[in-house]
Amino acid sequence: MMTDQATRRVLVLDDEQVIANTLALILNRSGFEARAVYDGQSAIESAQELAPDFLISDVIMAGMTGIDAAVRISEIVPHCHVILFSGQAATADLLERAEANGHHFELLVKPVHPRALLERLKQIH
Repeated sequence: MMTDQATRRVLVLDDEQVIANTLALILNRSGFEARAVYDGQSAIESAQELAPDFLISDVIMAGMTGIDAAVRISEIVPHCHVILFSGQAATADLLERAEANGHHFELLVKPVHPRALLERLKQIH
């Protein structure tokens, strides 16, 4: 277990529960404190309580998009680093709109291998 990551909190948002749960499990086993949520509103509420260091979120979801949730969470927890992941072309337009409004989020293309994601989290301080 990575002791240097033990206190880093990660909020995982994906409307596909299996993906969110699996990713949270992998992160927890790798020394992070991770929580899975399945919709944008739950992510915002959890962020208020958890004050995560990272938000890992799918972009295209029913209801609130991952970008909309990320914008709100960034307002609540300014130090939270946002990593979005998506396999859909519509993401580019949504991301451009967020950028135009001053929000800069990292985007990874699905499928993301858990090892690559863990390496990326280790690189972010």
